[in-house]
Amino acid sequence: MALITQAPRGTQDVLPQDSYKWQYVEQMALAIARDFGFHEIRTPVFEHTNLFQRSVGETTDVVQKEMYTFEDKGGRSITLRPEGTAGAARAVLEHGLLAGALPVKVSYLTSCYRYEKSQKGRYREFHQFGVECFGASAPQADAEVISLATGILGSLGLANVALHINSIGCPTCRARYTEALHAYFAERQGDLCGTCLSRLERNPMRILDCKSPVCHEIAADAPVMLDYLCDDCAAHFEGVKSCLDAAGIDYVIDEHIVRGLDYYTRTVFELVSDQGLVVAGGGRYDGLVSELGGAAQPGLGFGMGIERLLMTMEEQGVRFPDAPKCDLYFVSMGQAAAQKCFALASSLRDGGVTVECDIVGRSLKAQMKYADKLGARYTVVVGDNELETGHAQLKDMNTGETEDVSLDDGLYAVLRQKLLDSELAGMADLFGSVADFM
Repeated sequence: MALITQAPRGTQDVLPQDSYKWQYVEQMALAIARDFGFHEIRTPVFEHTNLFQRSVGETTDVVQKEMYTFEDKGGRSITLRPEGTAGAARAVLEHGLLAGALPVKVSYLTSCYRYEKSQKGRYREFHQFGVECFGASAPQADAEVISLATGILGSLGLANVALHINSIGCPTCRARYTEALHAYFAERQGDLCGTCLSRLERNPMRILDCKSPVCHEIAADAPVMLDYLCDDCAAHFEGVKSCLDAAGIDYVIDEHIVRGLDYYTRTVFELVSDQGLVVAGGGRYDGLVSELGGAAQPGLGFGMGIERLLMTMEEQGVRFPDAPKCDLYFVSMGQAAAQKCFALASSLRDGGVTVECDIVGRSLKAQMKYADKLGARYTVVVGDNELETGHAQLKDMNTGETEDVSLDDGLYAVLRQKLLDSELAGMADLFGSVADFM
């Protein structure tokens, strides 16, 4: 029988044998963000379309080509979020968080949607970890956000990831830069793609982010923003570099970084793997809050692609924690034994032990095979004799060693101690392997 459908192009299923890796990365990122004072926010998967048109920018590829936009049953234009910052900013404004203590620091795990060509590390549905900081204008804030991003990658064991930084100025100095860009691209407009021709008059800076190989080649020799920074923006960029230097964070000044969204100002940065994948990127967006209708407040943040991050970890051979396994499998013989195993399993689960027992009526031999396929660490066989004596043999499936345990009193204590010893040994081994990358 043929399947009636498959997953849409540009999406992927995360299966149980891989999901634990996602959970490890996500939990690590959230935990490190908490150490920096960032706490989780959750926003809707769709927003009113004008939120992204105002924040992301009408001349960006995201808005012009990539957004999933539709009209709902009430005739409203709705868009699946293409990135996380705009929704977070909208939520912070809507709920008055900026009226409290500043800065406001939030983090999130989110799915995003862009209609673009599917390729290595790039999907139409993708996932991000991100942070946003509102109400901090000092260069130290930029350095802190960058430090958080590099800290997450280091804690995950990633190596050979370079930090690239740039400044794209403020509206004041960007006006002069825009004039220089317009003059440069106007002389070459016959070679620009149709999209970039429309950007030439409206926002020539967006041409720098065009994915067309021809436009990309033309943009390589365009004027650079660093040559047009006003005194305030130049001082801010020097402050960011000084903070990074003080913290011992290496960086490369990359004058070609502009990022793909219009809300960025001043500092922008990317973390690039040795394979050329941008695994994280972000920067400052001091005009975003006022653009969305709030009182002017500085802001900055970054997004980190989970798919790209996992891909890079796999390519570098980074060690993940072992996949979760069944701690104990009860093998039962007979109905009375099956009921006893079910009750014991429920009790042990309450104590935090991962336990399974037969729920399909397998034979003794089939149950043992199943326990082996599960990778169960221990098994206990319960039959009439075990029910009568109240004792059974706890078997280590790796070594074959057995130990007599009381089913009602001693099993939990013995099993928890064995699992704790194994967990501590595994953590020491894992942290040792992570330290090799740092």
